[in-house]
Amino acid sequence: MSQNVYDTLMERGFIEQCTHPEEVRELLGGSEPVTFYIGFDATADSLTAGHFLTIMAMMHMQRAGHRPIALLGGGTTMVGDPSGKSDMRKVMTKETIEHNAECFRKQFSHFLNFEDDKAILANNADWLLNLNYVEFLREVGAHFSVNRMLTAECYKQRMEKGLTFFEFNYMIMQSYDFLKLNQLYGCQMQLGGNDQWSNIIGGVELIRRKENKPAYGLTFKLLTTSEGIKMGKTMKGAVWLDPKKTSPYEFYQYWRNIEDVKVEECLGLLTFLPMDEVRRLGALEGAEINHAKEVLAYEITKIVHGEEEAKKAQDAAKALFVSGGKTDDMPTTAYPKADLEAGKDILSLLVETKLAPTRSEARRLVQQGGVTVNDAKVTDVYKSFTAADFDSDGALIIRKGKKAYHKVIAE
Repeated sequence: MSQNVYDTLMERGFIEQCTHPEEVRELLGGSEPVTFYIGFDATADSLTAGHFLTIMAMMHMQRAGHRPIALLGGGTTMVGDPSGKSDMRKVMTKETIEHNAECFRKQFSHFLNFEDDKAILANNADWLLNLNYVEFLREVGAHFSVNRMLTAECYKQRMEKGLTFFEFNYMIMQSYDFLKLNQLYGCQMQLGGNDQWSNIIGGVELIRRKENKPAYGLTFKLLTTSEGIKMGKTMKGAVWLDPKKTSPYEFYQYWRNIEDVKVEECLGLLTFLPMDEVRRLGALEGAEINHAKEVLAYEITKIVHGEEEAKKAQDAAKALFVSGGKTDDMPTTAYPKADLEAGKDILSLLVETKLAPTRSEARRLVQQGGVTVNDAKVTDVYKSFTAADFDSDGALIIRKGKKAYHKVIAE
């Protein structure tokens, strides 16, 4: 008999909190498929590495025979979730939210099987945008205690700066989503990141009070660095799942360069490798941990971008690390030949290729000896490059530190 998916998620390190652990484990180990949902507010035109952990959990659940609902937040995105935020979220137009939701829709089809009702894509705009306010207050608002809501973690940290009534509604709206999905699809469970615990409890209690039916909530650990900062961010910003926003090579490199102490955790959460292999790789020490990081980066890139792109990214990275070679898969910036005739200074090149976020940071990198161009260290912050400096392949290879490379070509 295959392992209960609750035990799988527990063993791989996903589960942080659960409303009714024994009942949930029994439910997920039963013969009937369980319909569950995870909500995704459409705040950008691509899912991020931060979303990837919850997507992996959905994939584990679907593989075990359960039915995921990916809920697009076409309605809730118009308000904004205060959880984990110190400032109010920027209000977005309806058109932008619809565009973002459509981008999410395409990405989900890469990870989940929607054939024959095996998974559902829903959008809470369908029931939230045309609500009758007074009716909503009577039907749903009556079940929420303001005193209790104010003790929720998601609101507590906003109280000092000021929590708007606009945002205060978010928990009720998310709880209503769970109620609607329960009524429409028999959805029994809501899953999400641990920062969603208060919102999830709201929905569980609403269904139990209003419908007199069982409902459950389960949260996953948030992926953070050893300093407690959310993973999936670089100096350039978020690590996106869309290859146009974060290339497969950059995506691979992000995971290849994570902290040693995080390798085993990420292998458990973000790959499908057997746990024996995860533990073996996680136990490697010294220089050998780099092999575990290569496996991690390859496996995650394969799930997100496919085997071919993962192989290309791995080959590109190895060519750079092992032989200092140059490959077509390296991040590349093309400049018009005219721009290079007058010369391009090193600080501009570092900023424009996004190897440094600002000119002052670029200056510091050069002064500290952290920049080479075509294998020659650059120490002069005023150094300028023209087409005459390009190598025999017609390229400038700029390297920051040991691991970040960028190719500049003329067009």
